[in-house]
Amino acid sequence: MKDKPIVAITMGDVCGIGPEVIVKALNDKEVMNQCIPLVIGSTSILEKTAYELGLTLKLKQIYEPSEVAEGLVSIMDLENINEQEITIGKITPKAGQASVDWILKAAQLLSQGLVNAMATAPINKEAVQACGYKEVGHMELLQEYSGAKDVATMLTAKNLRVVHLTTHRSLARAVEYVTKDNVLAKITLTDKCFKDWGFASPRIAIAALNPHGGEGGILGLEEINEIIPAVEEATSKGINISGPIPADSVFPQAVAGKYDVVLVLYHDQGHIPIKVIDFDGSVSINLGLPFIRTSVDHGTAFDIAGKGIANPDGMLNSIKVAAHIAKTGKLPE
Repeated sequence: MKDKPIVAITMGDVCGIGPEVIVKALNDKEVMNQCIPLVIGSTSILEKTAYELGLTLKLKQIYEPSEVAEGLVSIMDLENINEQEITIGKITPKAGQASVDWILKAAQLLSQGLVNAMATAPINKEAVQACGYKEVGHMELLQEYSGAKDVATMLTAKNLRVVHLTTHRSLARAVEYVTKDNVLAKITLTDKCFKDWGFASPRIAIAALNPHGGEGGILGLEEINEIIPAVEEATSKGINISGPIPADSVFPQAVAGKYDVVLVLYHDQGHIPIKVIDFDGSVSINLGLPFIRTSVDHGTAFDIAGKGIANPDGMLNSIKVAAHIAKTGKLPE
């Protein structure tokens, strides 16, 4: 590794706010001080976005990662899209395909040890699906690419961290996924990743699925039949796990410092407290992949794309977190 880690930054769906938040983030001196950025995307779209925002980037187009240089924004252009082929704020299959190409290129560079981490701008799932992909999220695409057996999404905002049992499933399907084996696998994965990041005995809490933790089975049996047996088995293996704790109690406890991370059982159960704490600046980190991948925790925001008003905090933080993990092997405090 160079003195500064090389962070591959994928441009996401260029019909959305990805190019804008990347340009704004790379205009921040702190980001440039912490890493060597390598944007994987369209040179012309990046330059046009910077011009429209009135920002000047020291840009260098490269063809091999060895050509990156400190103090410059390097860009690798796969020449798979141009600005004439897109409509800002509209679902465009061409943009969906380009976003996937850039993700897989970053994964290739990571797998070859040519870059140290990746931070991703948002993609549009409808645009990706229109290109014929069944795996329409970053994590699913990267899991398929890498062959990783068990993966999870962790969101972080200030002093709250949540790991999701499921993310992109309907609520009905998410409930079906709450089984002892699935819960135990995510507890085990979370414990391993946090130990890899330097936590000697990670303090994990698991949220209950049902109101009041099921009230002894009156409001649901998942706690009794699935979650508690998983917690008991994890405890028997030496994992420091508490719960299930009613969701309206576990998050205030975690924010107060009682737990290092909360395992949540479905998308909104974790996303809502994170977004309440820091809507614009929260970051997503993947667990279980063989490389470091962070992301913004927001979508393509087609409704404000091209207006110059997108908040770059999530992109800024995701690059900084990726660089920090790559440099230290630990999560930021």
